[in-house]
Order: sequence, then C-alpha cells, then structure tokens
Amino acid sequence: MFDIISDSSVNLPDEYIEKYSITVIPYSYVMGGTVHSTYDPGVPFRTLARKFYDDLRKGTEAKTSLVGKEIFKEAMEPSLKAGRDVFLLTIASKLSGTNAEAVKAQRELAALYPDRKIVVRDSQNASLGQGLLALFIARMRERGESLEACAAWFDENCYKLNSYLTVDDLKYLRKSGRVNAILAFAGNLLNIKPLIRASGDVPANLVLFGKERGRRRALSAVLKAFDDYADPDLETVAIAHADCEDDANALAEQLKARGVKEVVIEFYDLCTAAHVGPGTLALFFLGKDRRTYAATHDKKHREKQ
Repeated sequence: MFDIISDSSVNLPDEYIEKYSITVIPYSYVMGGTVHSTYDPGVPFRTLARKFYDDLRKGTEAKTSLVGKEIFKEAMEPSLKAGRDVFLLTIASKLSGTNAEAVKAQRELAALYPDRKIVVRDSQNASLGQGLLALFIARMRERGESLEACAAWFDENCYKLNSYLTVDDLKYLRKSGRVNAILAFAGNLLNIKPLIRASGDVPANLVLFGKERGRRRALSAVLKAFDDYADPDLETVAIAHADCEDDANALAEQLKARGVKEVVIEFYDLCTAAHVGPGTLALFFLGKDRRTYAATHDKKHREKQ
C-alpha cells in the first residue's frame, strides 16, 4: 500500500479527496496584504474559491508562491515513518518551481528511509489535468495495483491527458506574461477569446493554439477539441471553471450526450486561476498523445517566442 500526495493544483472536489484519501499540500498566495491558503481541509473549497474570484473581480491582485522542499518533507515523512510508500504528484515543472522542490525533498527523505519507495512525478499538467491523473492512480490503488504499476501507467499516459481552456479576460494572461499588453488591449476591445492547451513539449507548457471572437465560439472550440482528440470510449472527464458554473454545467451536458458517464466539475484551483482570471473554463480528458499530434504546432509556437 502507498499514499498519494499532491500539491493543491490537483483541484479535485473535496468529496474525491476524502473518498480516495489523497493528501493535498496547499499553495499560499498574498491578496490584499494578507497571506491565504489555496486549500484548507476544514473549509469547503468552493467557499474559498467564491471569495477568491469575488476579490479578483473587485480588482484585488493575487500573488502566488511555490511549495518549498521542507513542506513536502513534512507532508511525506508521516507516511514513511508508518512504513508506507509515497506517490507524489506536482504541477507541471514549466509552470512552477514546485516540482524541483519536491525532487529535493524526495532525495533527502530517500537517504533517511532507504527501505521506502518515493515516486515523484511532474504531472505535465495543472488543475484537473493533474487531478484526473491523481484520480486514475487512486482508483488503480483501490484495485490493488502496486506503486510500481501505477508509476508505469503514469509514465505511459500522462501526455495522453489533454487540457483545453479559454479565458474570458486577457488582462490576467497579460499580467502573467503570456500575452503582451497590446494584444491584451486589442483582444478585449474586439472580444477575442484565446484558446490554450497543455503542449506536447517535454517538459510540457501551456500554449496558445487559437482564438475565437466571442465566448460562445470559444466554448465550441473547446468542445471540438474533445471531439477531435478524446478516446472514443472515455468514461471520465473533468471541467474546471473560474466561477462560471452555468457554462461548466452546459458543457457537462454536451459531454454526457456524447456518452461520457462521469464529469468531474470543480472551481478552478486558486494557484493557477490567479494567472487566467474569472470566467476561465477548462476541459480535461484522456485521448491522443500530445507529444505526437501537437508536435508540429508546438514547434511553430516555440519559434515565435
């Protein structure tokens, strides 16, 4: 038996975290001069999220920080002391230095607990892209699969976890440095909605892959990505929304009409939401390997940087 631990970018609803005994390590962020936690097991996540998005809409900025090595050690050591191995999953290393801190913690703890196994993996994703991977690993563990088998499955499938999203206001991407100020200004004037996805790069990043004029067309483009790239017999997908629950529910109904049995819906995790802003809607699903189908597009994207 092994324990599953993740930073709070995992973004799974509280009921999934509790059901599958996943340990969540929160990020912290500063808003209005006060330090806050992105996750608190004693407070419903949706309560934290609603206040967070209300504050963003009022113009309050949020500055996030990574999870440090010592925090990872504190989270993993109780499992190791109890004789249990650990599967630790983090946000994509291109989006945060958190994974590097997790690797440092793993090395130090491995020296202290040589009889225990500690698997650390870069999710090559974020939000419920990371969350679905954790969920699938948890369900494998529930079926009795070993830590080694789960790690092998992850290595085979993490780039098959596709992530597609659109944002409602370009100013948050501008602040994060992903689009320049002129593009953000012009885009908002013209009602341009960027389309973003997890790339096929190793390590993976988030890349702009298109744009649409208007919210409805942007959401239709996200759904089209599912039609183009999802596994045909897919049973479980996930939707993260930055306080646009009606859009998330409408998308979920369209997915169910396509035969999807389980749609996991949650407010977008607060760490990455600070960089995309309210109104963001993201869809996550297993499908074609991003390293294959996205290779040509991502090469062109890198050449433009």
